[in-house]
Amino acid sequence: MVAIRSAAFSAALLLSSCGAPKPLELPQQGPDRAATCGVVAAAEARLKTDVKAPLPLETQGRILHYALLEASSGGEFDAESAGNVSRRMNALQEQVTKGKWQALGPACASAYPETRAKKVELPAGRFEAQVGCVELANFLTKALANQEVNYGNELAAWNRMRRETNDAMAAGLTSRAGSDLAAQQRLRRKAVAEAARLGPPVAVMEQCVKRFGSNPS
Repeated sequence: MVAIRSAAFSAALLLSSCGAPKPLELPQQGPDRAATCGVVAAAEARLKTDVKAPLPLETQGRILHYALLEASSGGEFDAESAGNVSRRMNALQEQVTKGKWQALGPACASAYPETRAKKVELPAGRFEAQVGCVELANFLTKALANQEVNYGNELAAWNRMRRETNDAMAAGLTSRAGSDLAAQQRLRRKAVAEAARLGPPVAVMEQCVKRFGSNPS
């Protein structure tokens, strides 16, 4: 999975200023709804930044959050579904930014309230928090791997936390899912889906690093 292509997106947004924008409707469900909201989030942020500058990490997190939520809608994270949302973002960006995308902000907030959560709390249970943090870090670091030059410090901290915590939770994983690899993977996919509902991914990762970054507890 890849994040939205910033250069191409900026060009599309600039072109959108030409001509009268058309009204838009948010798709009712599915990958196109998530993808449209991802484009809107990027457009909102791009208006506040230099077109040549990278988007803030929090914005990248929000864009990815839509893909994460759509891919977790069945209760387990589906990597193929997340990739499909990402591809649809890039396919829809010109169409959306040529229209009255600003009007879609409230609809996206209503459809995906988790993206606007103000307070993030990890699960109280040690193992539940560990596995959620590990799997969310795995998703985000892969999605943003080609943007390490922009977010290198944060990605390094997330990867360090992921490695340390993954080792620390090994016994808990075996006690809950046994030694069967497929069962362990299902548990991990469910943990991603649960982490997606906690709130903005970057805010969740801040809590993960705070709790598990040095001495998992």
